[in-house]
Amino acid sequence: MQISELMTRTEQTPGNQRPNRREGNTHGMKKIVHSRLHLCMVALAIFAGISLFVGSVSAVTELDASAGRNVYVSSMTNSPSVFFTGDKGTVTVYVTNGNANQTVSVNHASFGDNNIQRTSGTYDASSTIGPLQTRSYTFSVIARSNDGTYYPTFSLSYFGAFSIWQQVDVKVDNTPLFVGVTDMPDTFSQGRKDTISVQIANPRMNDVNNVILEVSGADAAIMPTKNFIGTLASGQSTTVNFTVIPDQPTILTLNVDYNNGDNVHNVTTSLPVEFVTDKKDASPVLTNLKVTKENGIYHVTGDVTNAGLLTANGVTVTSLSPAVPQDPFRSYIIGALKPDDFGSFEVTFTADDVTSTPLQLSYKDKDGNVITSQQRISLAEANASTQQAVQPGYLPVIVIVIVIALAGGGGYLYLKKRKNQ
Repeated sequence: MQISELMTRTEQTPGNQRPNRREGNTHGMKKIVHSRLHLCMVALAIFAGISLFVGSVSAVTELDASAGRNVYVSSMTNSPSVFFTGDKGTVTVYVTNGNANQTVSVNHASFGDNNIQRTSGTYDASSTIGPLQTRSYTFSVIARSNDGTYYPTFSLSYFGAFSIWQQVDVKVDNTPLFVGVTDMPDTFSQGRKDTISVQIANPRMNDVNNVILEVSGADAAIMPTKNFIGTLASGQSTTVNFTVIPDQPTILTLNVDYNNGDNVHNVTTSLPVEFVTDKKDASPVLTNLKVTKENGIYHVTGDVTNAGLLTANGVTVTSLSPAVPQDPFRSYIIGALKPDDFGSFEVTFTADDVTSTPLQLSYKDKDGNVITSQQRISLAEANASTQQAVQPGYLPVIVIVIVIALAGGGGYLYLKKRKNQ
């Protein structure tokens, strides 16, 4: 069948089917075209967005490249500001974007060398620094070298092949705190309380914190044992006082703990405590002693003279065993004796079958400490005087002889006279 004939038949088909088919096809074509136009518009929008993004990335890169020379290390801080060898701490580097209208992008930061070793990680994540803004980069480090100034490197990378490569200074100083005694007695005595002054100084280039002085020692009462000082600035010193009452010679240990950053350090010194005669103290002594005995009771009299340079307070004299104190002077209180002053005393006691006994001299120093001394006295002279006193002397005999002689002579003369009469 020819095409024209087919078309004619189709046009003559009852129900007018041909026009309806064409109308449906036209509607379908419109939908397809509309869909394709929509897809094209979406594609164009995506393409435009990609182009915009690529353009913006190119712009940022170009901005970073052009603005990189205005990015710089503005400052740095160390904690501690000066290290001891082996100290751990942190180094913080501050980077400033000096551009007024441009943001720069960075993607890597690092720090350290063999002398000042980094113990923390690096900054590897990409980030930005806004216009006229400053960003900090903190690194944990440990000082591995001896005294000196070291220059570890800080590095910071940019997009666009720009970077900072700068050396920063870190100081290491092993100078400890100074501890010295500024005032103490020339000598110590058992049971006497004395004050000791200690100076703690910081000769370092940086401040130290949590400074504590602790004093310890055997056979001694110390008050206080710990003194909290706190922060001690560079070049600063402080004086700490404490008291000590020794029971016997000993050695005091002075220990100072302090922090350099978060690192604990200490310095220790020793202070000997020796018992010798104090040249400046009071020095009462017994003089002009005289011992007598009456009715079995010994009487000791004398003087107490203060040969020292300080006042002796509450001076008291008493007898000790084997003597047994008796009334009226079981003990004798003289009171205060200034330097070169003296006071008299008398003590009474009994003592059987002994030739000597001790006397005790006691006084109080300026701090109220009781200081005692003993002196042994002989009783032999008093005993000898007593025995001599009880023996008959020659005087009564002589008197009797004289009386007898006078009586005999007088009688002879009387008888002779009568005979002559």
